[in-house]
Parts: sequence; structure tokens; C-alpha cells
Amino acid sequence: MAVIETAWAKLNLALHVRRRETDGYHALETLFAFTEFGDTLAVAESEALTLCVSGEFAGAAGDGEENLVLRAARALESGRGAALRLEKRIPVAAGLGGGSADAAAALRLLNRHWGLGRSVAELEAIGATLGADVAACVRGVTVRGEGRGEVLTPVSAVTGVPVLLVNPRVAVATGPVFRAWDGVDRGALPAGETLAVAKAARNDLEGPAVGMAPAIAEVLAWLRGLAGVQLARMSGSGATCFALFGDEGAAVRAGAGVPGGWWGCVTRLRP
Repeated sequence: MAVIETAWAKLNLALHVRRRETDGYHALETLFAFTEFGDTLAVAESEALTLCVSGEFAGAAGDGEENLVLRAARALESGRGAALRLEKRIPVAAGLGGGSADAAAALRLLNRHWGLGRSVAELEAIGATLGADVAACVRGVTVRGEGRGEVLTPVSAVTGVPVLLVNPRVAVATGPVFRAWDGVDRGALPAGETLAVAKAARNDLEGPAVGMAPAIAEVLAWLRGLAGVQLARMSGSGATCFALFGDEGAAVRAGAGVPGGWWGCVTRLRP
């Protein structure tokens, strides 16, 4: 029987870019949150290490050697086989950390399946070698991220907050968006209760992303005009945007009205 792990979609409730480092990376401060929605990864016994990808966004994700699920499996250095099956529900290149979430799910799942006994801290350290967001995705709970996003600090939970995710079905590559950032440090992420901090904060990549994909501005304008919205913002480097609601009914009604041609999902935030 296959064992299943969820790869929870990641949100950046806030993302402050502080400076561009000499190695081309960026120092940032962010609030990571995770939704109940995500990809699913299953494992079954096999002598070889294999991956099969299905689902709406399988074609964009691919199942080749560079898929982060296979890279995560190899990073565990067990030398064992496993038949992995990924159902790809999170849009690709969308600011939801889909590949990072998949890698994190693979680390958690195979650590159990192979009986490796690695601690969460050890899995996070391995995850950090695969991508800046993978360590946070291993933990899968609301945290503050600094450095490149891999230095994590616990913050107050946001459990159960209704959220609508909307993507205009435009893929946005992370690298070009970061390179288009204007280099202006607009200030630190404040301390305090998570949702209050998020509302007082910003996403410094919204401007560059909108410049590359103007449809993001259309999504944000639509979300911000909905009844019951507490916060609407772009996640990560885009193009997915989110709206937080005060009650689930408002989120469901909004989700039913997502314009044709856009991708939408009503879900809730995890702890």
C-alpha cells in the first residue's frame, strides 16, 4: 500500500527585500504561511528510484532527473529505491513554492519510508541545499524567514484563516523578477502578531512582477474589490495572488466568481 504525504502550498504573507548580495542572491525578510491545499506525493516499494507525475500541472513540472522530488530523494543518500508518484495540483512557477513543497514532502516521506530517523533540523539542513524555500516547506508551519529565506524563527500561528488563491495562468520565473527589483531598501519587517504584521507589510516583488506580467495587477485589483477581504497580496515572485477573509462563506462565494481563464482555489491556512 502506498503511503501519502501532502506538499502544502506556500504563501509569502509579506516579503521585504533588503539588499542584493555580491553572489547575486538577495537578503530578505518574509512571513511564510502554508495552506491546506497542495500536491500529494505517494511512495511504494521499489528496487529503483522512479517518479511518475500526474495532475493538471504535470506537464509543466516534468518527471526528469532535475525534478526536485528526485533531487531530494538523492540528497538523503540512502542508496535505496522507491516508486514515487506526484499529483501536481499547485501551478508551476507561480509563487506558491510548489517545487520546494514537493522536495520537502519527499524528505519527510522518504525519511519515514526508509526508516532513516533524520530529525526535522537535519531535514531542513538538507532542504536548504536544494532551494531557499525548502527548509521552511519541510517545517510546513507559519514562520518568519530571513537570510535567503532559510533562517527560520517561529511566529504566532494563523490556523484556519480562509484564503482564496488566484493565478492568471501566467508562469513567472523567479530569477528575472528578483533581478528587476530596484535595489531600494524600504525597511524591515516589523515584529508582532502574524496577521497584524502581514497587513502592515508589503511584497517588494509585486512591482517587478507586474512589469513582466501585467495580468497580476488585474488579479490584485479584482481580489481587493471583493467583500470581506482582510488582505490581498501577491505571493513570492508571482504570479499567484491571495486574499485572506474573515469568514469561510465569503471566501467560498468569492471563489465561485473567479473570472474565466484564471485558476482559483479556496482553502485555509495551516497552523
